[in-house]
Amino acid sequence: MIDYTEIPPYLGEYITYLRVVKGRGERTIEAYYTDLRMFLRYLKKTKLGDNSEFDEIDISDVPISVIQDFTLNDAYVFLDYVSRNRSNAATTRARKVSSLKGFFKFLSVKTTYLTKDPIKNLELPSLKKGLPHFMTLEQSIDFLKSVNSNNIERDYCIITLFLNCGMRLSELVGINRQDISFTERTLRLLGKGNKERVIYINDACISAIQNYISSREQPKSEPDALFISRNGKRISKRRVQQIVEDTLKAAGLDKQGLSTHKLRHTAATLMYQHGNVDTLVLKEVLGHKSISTTEIYTHVSNKLLQNAADNSPLANVDMTKSKKQDKK
Repeated sequence: MIDYTEIPPYLGEYITYLRVVKGRGERTIEAYYTDLRMFLRYLKKTKLGDNSEFDEIDISDVPISVIQDFTLNDAYVFLDYVSRNRSNAATTRARKVSSLKGFFKFLSVKTTYLTKDPIKNLELPSLKKGLPHFMTLEQSIDFLKSVNSNNIERDYCIITLFLNCGMRLSELVGINRQDISFTERTLRLLGKGNKERVIYINDACISAIQNYISSREQPKSEPDALFISRNGKRISKRRVQQIVEDTLKAAGLDKQGLSTHKLRHTAATLMYQHGNVDTLVLKEVLGHKSISTTEIYTHVSNKLLQNAADNSPLANVDMTKSKKQDKK
């Protein structure tokens, strides 16, 4: 937990805003806090001459005047500093830019600390866009077949929902019994920013859920929770990650750079490649805010590219022989 006595009031107000108004999760808030604490330590060291060890610099007394005097050029100097002195990669710098832009926007729009936002036009570092890791259809089937544990009904159900629905880890562990409607064939999920969405579940999901529910004991402390641990409590995110890791190893896929989140990538890719799912529909299924986020899953495999070439209407038209005869 963040100790509000160790940070300046304006940062405390921003953290409260993120938690109460924006509904950000604790992990997201912690990430923002870590970036902004580092930023304030940098300001105190470079603007106020603090000679303490960088990670030991006290930020509780950093005055708002230092923030008020901050300029767009100062922001670029800061990004150069974290690149050169702290070896921050482009992705890390991009995250820091997002943290700073949200912070300064709050101070200039939601409070009277700043009259204008000095870094409104701060650009994100250029990022190399890579394709997400995912399993092929054949690997996904092998992965499902490899589920083998003391609680096989629960673990198989978890893997099935991941691969068929593309839900986030936090969404899966948060599922309650009342979120499921077998009659309507729907499942209600609580996504980022406490936004609810309803997805449809197929026969494989319904069968896996019903089989698991009939085999499990009644939860002791959280009766509403769908997935429970052996202690009768709602299953933890870490335990789900361990289940996925163990199953990947059993399937011989543990060296492929896959993870719990990559199952979401797999589900999205399979829906697009094999299910003929439109990107707008896929956006709603995944709970993305922007279609641009969804479009990363519209990449196609080399096999599909090869099939496209092979299926060209001119693929079997070979005029080389007739051309040679014409020359004769």
